Amino acid sequence: MYAVIRSGGKQYRVAEGDVLRVEKLDAEAGATVEFDQVLLVAGDGDVKVGTPLLDGGRVSAEVLAQGRGRKIEVVKFKRRKDYQRHYGHRQHYTEVKITGIQAG
Repeated sequence: MYAVIRSGGKQYRVAEGDVLRVEKLDAEAGATVEFDQVLLVAGDGDVKVGTPLLDGGRVSAEVLAQGRGRKIEVVKFKRRKDYQRHYGHRQHYTEVKITGIQAG
């Protein structure tokens, strides 16, 4: 059984036991979070699709860690104009493990 959820403006295809990194959530490590924006649940030949969200669909997950991704380096340069900019960015993320999928 798998589901498609929406979190942080992105969509993820998840199954029980999957570990994934989502945009930073306000939860401590070891806490349980619920994703209620479920778009699709499928398994055992049965597919339920929401319009756009599935009523009563829930995906529960356990927070494993909070962290920051690898550094993205940004360089801006314009030739002959004495213009150079260089900076980096590290995006915050939350690592979660999917513990249960409940169809509506």
